[in-house]
Amino acid sequence: MLDYRPRIGITMRIELETDRFYLSRHYSEAVEAAGGTPVHISLIPSCEYIAAVTDGLDGILLPGSDSDVDPLRYGHEPHQALENVHSIKDETDLLVLEEIERRRLPLFGICFGMQILNVSRGGTLVQDIASQVQGAIKHEQGAPRDRPSHRIRLLEESRLASLAERHGTVVNSHHHQAIETVGRDLVASAWALDGLVEALEDPRSDRFVMAVQWHPELGWERDLLSQALFNRLVSEAGQYARTAHSQLIDAQPGSV
Repeated sequence: MLDYRPRIGITMRIELETDRFYLSRHYSEAVEAAGGTPVHISLIPSCEYIAAVTDGLDGILLPGSDSDVDPLRYGHEPHQALENVHSIKDETDLLVLEEIERRRLPLFGICFGMQILNVSRGGTLVQDIASQVQGAIKHEQGAPRDRPSHRIRLLEESRLASLAERHGTVVNSHHHQAIETVGRDLVASAWALDGLVEALEDPRSDRFVMAVQWHPELGWERDLLSQALFNRLVSEAGQYARTAHSQLIDAQPGSV
């Protein structure tokens, strides 16, 4: 396992007009810079495909998306301000989340990735902050996209707090939806000053699951908290790989 670079799966997006899968370069570059090997996961909502592709992975990054989670998946009717829904994105990410839970793969979710994680655990979403949350701050900051635009407050002794207390708590913001009710086996670990949830964690000690509402892949070259988040994902994935490797050796005939 010397010099092993953990393999981090990243689910892609779909461009409906051209029938192309694609992904912003920043996610893969941030993973690679942290010592990981990015592996793109096509949006193929097949249980067999997802099981096969995750066989070779040590961790998962669920990135942002230019689509909204279908509100029918959490029992709500579509709000007037609901934006595009890409069922193939929802279905693929949900299948990946099932494999993550089954295998206890390390997970880091970003923006849409945090929202689909929450929905997969039975949580619900605010479909449009501007029209549904009174007194909300501006969460769609516009350009430049990597500019830190608002502060967050942290849950003491959370995984996120252990990283952010050394690197600051001002983040960028590019979302019109938000967490409404938190899903099972998740806790909120950060909030914007208007009360909206900015991060989630799974508190169970036998897995690593962390998700943030902002975009640490933007400007990660200069932002120390962003670097710390990607470093933590790759570190957890490396530990997962070492544990899996040790278990494989122990299971071989003749091992002591």
